Amino acid sequence: MTETSNRDIRWIFVLLAAYFALQIGVRLATSHSLDLDEAEQAFRSQWLAAGYGPQPPFYNWLQYTVFLFAGVSLVALSVVKNLLLFTSYLLYGLTAQLILRDKRLVVMATLGLLTIPQMVFEMQRDLTHTVAVFFSASLFFYGFILSLKRPSLASYLVAGIGIGFGLLAKYNFAILPAAALIAALTDARLRTRIFDRRLAVTAVAALVITLPHLFWLKDNLDFATARTLEKMTASGDASYPMQVAMGAGSLALATVGFAGLTVAVFAVVFGKSLRPSLTAQSEWTRLIERMMLIFLTGILLLIVFGGAAGIKDRWLVPMLFIVPLYLCLKIEAAGVETSKAFRRFMPVIAVIMIGVPAALYGSVASARFTGHYERLNRPYADMLESLRKKAEPAAILAGDSLLAGNLRQDISGIPVLSMDYPGFKPDLSGRRPLLLVWLIPHKGKNEALPPDMAQWLQAHLGISAPESSVIDVPYLYSRGDDSYRFGYAWVDQPS
Repeated sequence: MTETSNRDIRWIFVLLAAYFALQIGVRLATSHSLDLDEAEQAFRSQWLAAGYGPQPPFYNWLQYTVFLFAGVSLVALSVVKNLLLFTSYLLYGLTAQLILRDKRLVVMATLGLLTIPQMVFEMQRDLTHTVAVFFSASLFFYGFILSLKRPSLASYLVAGIGIGFGLLAKYNFAILPAAALIAALTDARLRTRIFDRRLAVTAVAALVITLPHLFWLKDNLDFATARTLEKMTASGDASYPMQVAMGAGSLALATVGFAGLTVAVFAVVFGKSLRPSLTAQSEWTRLIERMMLIFLTGILLLIVFGGAAGIKDRWLVPMLFIVPLYLCLKIEAAGVETSKAFRRFMPVIAVIMIGVPAALYGSVASARFTGHYERLNRPYADMLESLRKKAEPAAILAGDSLLAGNLRQDISGIPVLSMDYPGFKPDLSGRRPLLLVWLIPHKGKNEALPPDMAQWLQAHLGISAPESSVIDVPYLYSRGDDSYRFGYAWVDQPS
């Protein structure tokens, strides 16, 4: 290997740290408003629980802890997400160093994550629980590979912590360690690492981490899984063969959508020299191929026997995040020369690192020219500021979690309830005035107090529906006089 390919690669971690710091800055500069997953974190940070609903609680616990010390803010939300992403890339790079000799390929595998749309764009745009899955998968995979290559008590412990975190991030994470276990058992040389007494450390660590949530899950299984199963099995009145065809087709499209751009980038930068790698193999490529095959087989079984009809690309994160590393392992196994491809690859990454933050900012800021508004254009803070000039609310009832989380960000000292999460029931006795707020996406339609809010007031407080009003507030980055309308009402507003 050349001196260039052996050079210190720590610079890529400095580059990634700068990139994620830039993403924090761009998010703070774009909008003070929160998107769906961000608002969920802000809203649910009002209480600590062993479970919150369809998504396991790892991210909620982490964000709750940070809010406890730093306060509820967009800064805290953005720092947590980008710190998790940076740590995930770091772990991925360390894993690549364990099994790749060519340092250029280590760099390409690590930065290759930026060519996956789910990783580079969607995770920045809004996702939280999927970010937790990526982090957990990176942690587990590092511990798993380390246990196979240089086993120690610490490596088995890391793998167990990764499994525990992953099961608390998303339930579908379970397929990854299962695929890894089966794939290793089918290789006689790796089998001894599985039949190792230190594997007990892995199992105990995972169990201890997940135990509080498992007790909660035992009594709330339907609540935790109903929404996910509803999304997966939404096939309408389709027949069984049609449902299977829909599921298999969605899996194929999700796989292409997830990994297609990465494969295309590698094909372009390596050109014809990539062809020998298609058939080249090594111990590590065979292991990963078996893992991916087992993972995809598990999803196919879910389609055939579980009724799944719609597979989303983000559900493939726990396994297909390995694709850039897998491609680099295939390239190294073929003995392909990498210097020219590396020089072509880095400008592509530079374009992505500049283009993605610009696109994220532009999708919101361009509204002043296009009149097309995203959720981040909604002026929640300005609306709340206007209403607080009339009276200072002692509690708030919001129409949904998106609105509740945004209000919670700017008035964190009082309880903020949401109509779509009845499980949060703080004592409102003596908390007056109570402010009711709801969204009115289409002006002129259903501007009165929503019926479910009126029923809630009667059932929980024994009072009739108060008089409602509307307030129009200019969008963030509004075009002309464009504004967003909110409905509101006061209970026991001081005169």
